Amino acid sequence: MLLQRTIKSLVKATGVGVHGGQRVELSLRPAEADTGIVFRRVDLPEPVDIPVSSMSVTDTRMATSISAPAQPQARVQTIEHLLSACSGLGIDNLYIDITAEEVPILDGSSASFVFLLQSAGVVTQQLPKRFVRVLKEVEVRQGEGENTKWARLSPFEGFKLSFEIEFGHPAVDATGQAVEFDLSIGNYARDIARARTFGFTKDVETLRAKGLGLGGGLDNAIVMDDYKVLNAGGLRYDDEFVKHKILDAMGDLYCLGKPLLAAYSAFRSGHAMNNLLLRELLSQPDAYEIVSFDDERRAPLGFSQMLPAW
Repeated sequence: MLLQRTIKSLVKATGVGVHGGQRVELSLRPAEADTGIVFRRVDLPEPVDIPVSSMSVTDTRMATSISAPAQPQARVQTIEHLLSACSGLGIDNLYIDITAEEVPILDGSSASFVFLLQSAGVVTQQLPKRFVRVLKEVEVRQGEGENTKWARLSPFEGFKLSFEIEFGHPAVDATGQAVEFDLSIGNYARDIARARTFGFTKDVETLRAKGLGLGGGLDNAIVMDDYKVLNAGGLRYDDEFVKHKILDAMGDLYCLGKPLLAAYSAFRSGHAMNNLLLRELLSQPDAYEIVSFDDERRAPLGFSQMLPAW
């Protein structure tokens, strides 16, 4: 049987939120089977649990943010990089204690979260891992002509993502514009996790006027002026920009609460459209089913051969 997974021991990290700029402490704790991934705001007068789900997403401006159903003022912002690491490593159940309303950006990728989860150790649990298997194509689309953007889920016995970007910027245009990542043949920690978030100096004043980007800088993002990348070390991948969009999409899609058996493809999509895609899927009961694998050997390789549990 392919079993659910959590971490073996507690691990902690400290950093700042990329948008709010607040110092924040993060603790990752084991959770019982069928718990899912639950954020806990421990800085509030009484701690508030915020379970991750596609319907708990309440803000998608520049990041994915969730709120507690009964207490919408209790929220957690910028969850996508940590959720992406959970998706890439197959973590089903986890408590995340947080001392502010934004997950720390750390180095701008999910590599630090991968390190934390692997340092904690991964253990299997005594209940089957459950998947959302997509049965028919579901798509959301916005805009026309040059403003077109779309995201799609199609039936696929595994999990793969393909993404194409179009920014019209010299530094981005000089890199790969499209990438496909298949969990069954790729390695998330090696191929995707190190891709950093990115931004443009021309947008800094606008973002900060909206209370966003206050904690961003060259140590936690790729920053570009009108022509070039300003980071002294350059890029980590030849196609780092589009790989970060894959990283984000994996985190956004993991808000579903279960891993997907599907092929995701997108053109110029973002956090808002990814969440719309999940809601569209859930609105069509005939478009998906919940499945598990009694025989681990019958599960797609990307899930049956994830990092060893110990």
